[in-house]
Amino acid sequence: MSWRLTVRTGPRVQRLRADTLEQALDLLETEVRAAATTTNRGAIDVRFRRFEAADQIATRAELRGPGRWRPAVRVGLDVRGDGAVEAWSGRVRREPIEPAGDETPYEALRRALQSASVEP
Repeated sequence: MSWRLTVRTGPRVQRLRADTLEQALDLLETEVRAAATTTNRGAIDVRFRRFEAADQIATRAELRGPGRWRPAVRVGLDVRGDGAVEAWSGRVRREPIEPAGDETPYEALRRALQSASVEP
């Protein structure tokens, strides 16, 4: 059983695989940290609304698994236009995973997955 990681940055889509959850989380963190350090978007002003950098998602990294057809887990990290990182879970409705105390979004995602005990 494998874990699948999809990283979307603008029109570019990168698909990666990992054999274990720990490897998948390490790969996810590496990809998102690289994207967060290079992201710097400005505000977009359309006639009826203004989208600030914090409102835009510059990179979305999604982790699915184990298995291919009906993965038990769908979680990910979003990199906002200002470089902030947010953890989430869910498929259609993405629920934010709030960091506890001085926890980073990466640690919050790991905590949420470990509490769900998703390893086969």
